[in-house]
Amino acid sequence: MTVHDVARRLPTITDLRDLCRTLAMLNAILSPDRERRYYSFDTAWADGGRVASMRNGSGDEYSIVFSAAGVYVRGFSHESPMSPYGNDGEPWPGVLDEVPEVFRRFVEEPVFTDEDGVPVITACLWRETADDQWRHGTIDFPAGHADPDGTTGLFDLLVDRSPEAFRDFAEDHYEVPVDLAAVSHVYALRPLDQELVSSLNAEVTLADLAQDISEIGYPRPDRESLRMLRVSV
Repeated sequence: MTVHDVARRLPTITDLRDLCRTLAMLNAILSPDRERRYYSFDTAWADGGRVASMRNGSGDEYSIVFSAAGVYVRGFSHESPMSPYGNDGEPWPGVLDEVPEVFRRFVEEPVFTDEDGVPVITACLWRETADDQWRHGTIDFPAGHADPDGTTGLFDLLVDRSPEAFRDFAEDHYEVPVDLAAVSHVYALRPLDQELVSSLNAEVTLADLAQDISEIGYPRPDRESLRMLRVSV
């Protein structure tokens, strides 16, 4: 898979945002330690934007910036032959050359560059608010690589948007059984209750998740669950 395939398979901006919130909420439940979370979502990023992130702990990551102009996606696979660190410290030709002006500030965003200002990137997509499709640069991919820009591993749960895909990922990553019905509940963006949370992680309470729910922008618990949350705090 390459960024070309990802562009064809990503959902709409709204659906992608909801999916990113889902992944972040499930990870908050399964991984109470924030430093060890795979997926996250911040509704209060810079300049009123929102950002979804993935970090696998081994050097691979992505960031998805949702702004008034649309969405900017950057991915970095540290073993990719298209890494700037194997290309004289420069992004691979074509990856960033056609990024529209409205997203150029994200290309240069310090959080997305190294200490020398080099964009940490092997794959890039974007979609302006009024656009009808995802776009990417014109890229001559290195020959002999099935996954030259690392997108297969980076964006697998964004192109396979099924609860089963997350269940399989989570059982492999966390090495615990993961309840598919509970995952499906969160994929539907239905409010959480304690029974649902406990079915995914018996050591986490709804009260523990209050800050995460707010930061992710996940639908708030229903009135009864909120009452129980207040009692437990």
